[in-house]
Amino acid sequence: METKLPVAGADVSEETVSEEAIPPLEKKVTPQKLNTVEIVSDPGEGAQKCAQIFGSVSAKMGNGVWTVEIIPAEIQPPPRIPAGASGNRIRLGSSPVTNWGDRANVVVALNEQVLLARHRLNALEDDAIVLLENMWKDHKDEDIRQQWVDAMEEISDANYRIIEVPMEEECLTIVDNPQRGKNMFMLGLLCYIYDRDLELAAGQIAHAFRKKAQKITDVNVELLHLGFKWATENLGFGFQIDPTGDERPHLVMNGNEAIAMGAQASGMDFMAMYPITPATSVSHHLGETFLNYGGMLHQAEDEIAAAGVAIGASWAGKCAFTVTSGPGLALKTEFLGLAVMTETPLVVVDVQRGGPSTGLPTKVEQSDLLAAIWGQPGDAPHVVMSVATIEECFYAMITARKIAEAFRAVVIILTDANLATGVSPFPRPSLDPSWVAPPPDLSPVPEGLRPYDWDPETGMSRRFIPGSPGGMHTLTGLAHDEGSKVAYTTDVVQRSMNMRSRKMAVFQSTLQPPKVNGPGEGDLLVVGWGSTKGAIEEAVERAKEEGLKVSSLHLTFLSPLEPGLKEIFSRFKKVLTVEINYSDELGQPYVTEENRRYGQLAIVLRAQTLWNIDCWTKVLGEPLKPGDIHDAIRQKMPEGGAS
Repeated sequence: METKLPVAGADVSEETVSEEAIPPLEKKVTPQKLNTVEIVSDPGEGAQKCAQIFGSVSAKMGNGVWTVEIIPAEIQPPPRIPAGASGNRIRLGSSPVTNWGDRANVVVALNEQVLLARHRLNALEDDAIVLLENMWKDHKDEDIRQQWVDAMEEISDANYRIIEVPMEEECLTIVDNPQRGKNMFMLGLLCYIYDRDLELAAGQIAHAFRKKAQKITDVNVELLHLGFKWATENLGFGFQIDPTGDERPHLVMNGNEAIAMGAQASGMDFMAMYPITPATSVSHHLGETFLNYGGMLHQAEDEIAAAGVAIGASWAGKCAFTVTSGPGLALKTEFLGLAVMTETPLVVVDVQRGGPSTGLPTKVEQSDLLAAIWGQPGDAPHVVMSVATIEECFYAMITARKIAEAFRAVVIILTDANLATGVSPFPRPSLDPSWVAPPPDLSPVPEGLRPYDWDPETGMSRRFIPGSPGGMHTLTGLAHDEGSKVAYTTDVVQRSMNMRSRKMAVFQSTLQPPKVNGPGEGDLLVVGWGSTKGAIEEAVERAKEEGLKVSSLHLTFLSPLEPGLKEIFSRFKKVLTVEINYSDELGQPYVTEENRRYGQLAIVLRAQTLWNIDCWTKVLGEPLKPGDIHDAIRQKMPEGGAS
């Protein structure tokens, strides 16, 4: 472990040499195609704000970017404990970046305890460069000094290059409370290391603090320049990561913002939700912009009411949706059944988090799939789709709105905490008038036409909008006939079930078989869904470079499934799902072939295709790493496969 003391000219007193007189170090720049940096601190010290600005600046400078928040499970944990580590990982590339990678190359840490947390999680490369706040080393509290010593001893088994940085001391020259200034000082350090445009960074700071007084922005920009100046005089190294070369205009945002913008682009004009982590920021974005486009945002008193209000708005002819996370999806269950029974179009966005119960509010999982497909009591067929990228978050809202209204159906979109809070650039969409929903059909209802005159071939029927002349009828959640009258006779019950299900078969007939990433046949096919796509495909590329006959397949529609899967599976010796949910591994106590629990997508695929599908899953509360998936591919190769 190398320790480098930071201050050039430290043996010269301030009285004899002014700060301006310290010459900058010669900077050694290392070109790299990929580089990952982590910024970690105690909660409330602004590490995430620093990272968000750094990620946005990097994306606007043309780099591929993928960010992942590091958030403690507790709302306000005690300071200076490993469990309280808060911050962000930013992976930069000279080509598009699709996942957070394996380990960080550079770390900026505001105390040794949060650094220790990342070390214990094996989150850092063995030769990582660590910029560490050094005020704790000589702290007046003996216990804190001992914590520093103990932490340094524990991490000494790694070859980190630790550079002690006097952040507190430097920031005190500008602000009275350094806790509110170190994050911008850190941003200055990173702008030097990665050669970021300071003017662009200052503009992002101004945007981040646009609702604050101008003096707040000015102070933060001054801290940015202070950090850059200190780095210029003391670091002497940097990384060059060329832009991707994609000259198209790009948007830079997180998945929740993309969901909100996609809803607006689709013509949706009503959203009801109850605040829930990590979905809430969808409403924050819409709260700033929705009214400008004729939209209405309703914050309900609870999750149940949010679903009810959205259904009511949709029944009245609005393009309505609701946003939630796993616990909220559970509370909406009965109302979603009502929407299926009444065939009321509704889009539901489920930003998945860890479970069960309130589980892991700030951590990522893919554990809501079975609940989304089969969570309603009775038989309630509906569409379930997932998104794999932040760009897909935008376009999925357009697709879901069209499906919901064309088929008078409930459409559930599964995203997750990884996408919700992560930032990545994608090409600016060219708005298309066909995305926008047409006005509701309020024309007179032909005499004799009933609200559920199902076409026996398709299960489709006209959507009656309240106020349409001749369209008056009674509506309940009870079983009903074509005239919407309560009916329990055997023929009506069977026919209505047939028709609601028939629509799903018709919808599935419009889908195309999924495309295989890689050769169309081989030893192993890795199947995934949602935000794991980038990590899976990177892992598969590594395996192919080793000569393994591996391909991957990523599913968007999970109920009904995309067609042609059995034929695709038949061309591979083995099929393996990779997911962020729980499964048993054979060899664990009491686990047998008969009682083994499979990953959730594996369960769905086994049931629908009757194929012997294996799975590899992890529930670590964080995104999957391509290196771990690569190791799993090696372990799961079929007998006789290349290895």
